[in-house]
Amino acid sequence: MTADGGEEESRHNRTRRELVCHAGAGAAAGAIAATFVCPLDVIKTRLQVHGLPVAAHSSGRGSAIVTILQSIVKTEGVRGLYRGLSPTILAILPNWAVYFTVYEKLKGLFLTNGDESGQLTVGRNMIVAAGAGAATAITTNPLWVVKTRLQTQGMRTGIVPYTSIFSALKRITCEEGLRGLYSGILPSLAGISHVAIQFPAYEKIKSYMAARDNTTIDELSPGDVAVASSIAKVGASVTTYPHEVIRSRLQEQGQVRGTEARYAGVVDCVRKVFLKEGLPGFYRGCATNLLRTTPSAVITFTSYEMIHRLLEGLIPPEKRHSKPHRENNKGNGGGIDDDDKATLNQAQKRAASSIHL
Repeated sequence: MTADGGEEESRHNRTRRELVCHAGAGAAAGAIAATFVCPLDVIKTRLQVHGLPVAAHSSGRGSAIVTILQSIVKTEGVRGLYRGLSPTILAILPNWAVYFTVYEKLKGLFLTNGDESGQLTVGRNMIVAAGAGAATAITTNPLWVVKTRLQTQGMRTGIVPYTSIFSALKRITCEEGLRGLYSGILPSLAGISHVAIQFPAYEKIKSYMAARDNTTIDELSPGDVAVASSIAKVGASVTTYPHEVIRSRLQEQGQVRGTEARYAGVVDCVRKVFLKEGLPGFYRGCATNLLRTTPSAVITFTSYEMIHRLLEGLIPPEKRHSKPHRENNKGNGGGIDDDDKATLNQAQKRAASSIHL
């Protein structure tokens, strides 16, 4: 095998290792965050779909969370606070695995050969984030439909409830077809604007913090990662929240059999929400959503960064199968070359820093 062939194989092995680390860390971090914030996710979804409960109108928006919380516990028990957790986790695992895998792959394609910083321009980063978001939305939309149905089915009487994730998938497929599984896909695709804002902002904030502390992005503390992720998430959430309301209402309406759909499509839903509820209608559950998404982002991104560093330390770089040139072995005693040493040292440093989380 030629030297060029050996370098190509080594580069391929490093890329494959990186993708495994990104996918594994993303899936694990998403599952951890989903478990912690599931009760707030249930409340947010019900506010998006059904608006404020009657009791909350007289006492103000601040009591809406408490009112819904009490209602769920009273009528459905504590288990009601975790409706949709299983499909959420089931959707989160491929969601972040697909997202980070596609994100890193596209990021590699957009980086110029001479750019050793590993940082994209804001414009390119937005394109990469949007592309990864689109791939993720198309892949996981059926699971998010199931999650929404499971979280809201306790609020309607006279409807045969779904008994499990798979029964919900089967019933939706049989009763509504592919259209039911992909209800809300258009606003979901419109929602890629969220990650197109969030990820470039997150990367820029991390770059600023690294420059401020005269360190590298990979060596930022968990506290810095938490601050960067929370700022980026709040900004993206406030900007793009209306699409989530539209998506949730379109996804939820299909579960009522034998009744006319409230909305004929995205445009009709936007028009009716605006005419009936005004601009505030597009921000139903936004405060609850921020209470949920901010800690969720902190948990997800901090866990992701630390788990990713740990995985890089646990999965050693693969050695080249070809024999390196004799001149590359000078001073190395026939061991691994300088590139592999640098990669291994960087991975060990990341693993060491992640232990102090």
